[in-house]
Amino acid sequence: MATKLGTQKIVEVEGIEYTLQHPGHRENARIQDRIQMGEGKVSTEKYYEELMKHVIVSPKVNWDYFEGNETKGIEGVDGFEELMKEAGDFLRA
Repeated sequence: MATKLGTQKIVEVEGIEYTLQHPGHRENARIQDRIQMGEGKVSTEKYYEELMKHVIVSPKVNWDYFEGNETKGIEGVDGFEELMKEAGDFLRA
């Protein structure tokens, strides 16, 4: 099986191009471990955070990027669900 580490894909969501990068099989396994809540349940919040940190490499995104933050002068961006789906599908491919 060929390595996935560093493999990239560009996706466009709501007119913005995002670069996805595969963190490799080992980091993927670590991500799966970190998002577990017990009894086979997965934390969606933690999963999305892991995707934002390890898979979506450009532009860098976080919760404020999508939700906005008036205090920081950040206007929210659309396309959260679609980008998370793209990133999750890419990680599992």
